Amino acid sequence: MILMNIEHLHKAFGGLSAVLDFNAHLEEQELIGLIGPNGAGKTTVFNLITGVYKPDEGKIHFANQDITGLPPYEICRRGIARTFQNIRLFNDLTVLDNVRIALHKDVQYPLLSAVFRIPSFFKGEAEMEKKADEFLKIFHLYDKRYEKASSLPYGDQRRLEIARALATNPRLLILDEPAAGMNPNETAELMELIRSIREQFKLTILLIEHDMSLVMGVCERIYVLDYGQIIAEGSPEEIRNNKRVIEAYLGEEVS
Repeated sequence: MILMNIEHLHKAFGGLSAVLDFNAHLEEQELIGLIGPNGAGKTTVFNLITGVYKPDEGKIHFANQDITGLPPYEICRRGIARTFQNIRLFNDLTVLDNVRIALHKDVQYPLLSAVFRIPSFFKGEAEMEKKADEFLKIFHLYDKRYEKASSLPYGDQRRLEIARALATNPRLLILDEPAAGMNPNETAELMELIRSIREQFKLTILLIEHDMSLVMGVCERIYVLDYGQIIAEGSPEEIRNNKRVIEAYLGEEVS
C-alpha cells in the first residue's frame, strides 16, 4: 500500500532549479534511501515534504491526503517526523524534557488544567513522563535523562533526536544524514537501530545518507538524485551497478 506519493515536484531558488520534476512513492513500512552527490537537492526534497519550503509546482499526497504546502506543524500532526543534518536539540533542556516536548503534541488535559494545576494536569504530565522514559530506554538514554542535551556525546545526541522524532507518533520517519560524524562502530550500531525501530514502530523510513555501507545495508529501495532530478531507482544491487549513478559520483563517463 502506498503511504506517500510525490508527483512532479519543482523548487527553484533565484531561477536555479534545486528540485526538478521529482517523482517518488513510499510504501507502508518500507525503508528507502535518497542518495546523490553534494548539492544534488536531497535536503531540499526533505524540506519540501516537511513543509519547510513550499513547492513551486507538484503535489505531495500522504495517507491519501494532499499535504502540499502545509506548514511544518500540520505536517507533524499528519504523521511525518524528521531529524536534521545538523542536530537540532533543545540544548539547555534535559534529555527527558527534549522527548516530553514532542509528546505534548497529543496532550490529553485541557489548557486550563495546566494554568490552575488541577489533578488532570499532574496525571497527564505523569503519563507523558512515563512514555518519555520508555523511549529513552529503547535508545539507551534513560540513565542520562536528567543531563542537559548539550552535554551528551555526539552519538547520543543523534539517538536523542531520533527518539524525540518518534515521540510524535509518526507513520513516516525522515532521517537526514543520521550517520554524519559517526565512526564505523557507531554507524554499525545505528544500522541495527534503524532496522529495529522500523520493526518495533511499524514505520516507513526515508533517509538521506552519504555513508554507502549504511544505505546499502538497510535500504530496500533507493532513489538517486543528481542536479535535482531522479536519475535512477532500484534495489541496492541495481543502484550499485548503475552506470549513470557511477558517473554522477565519479564525475566521468563509465564505459
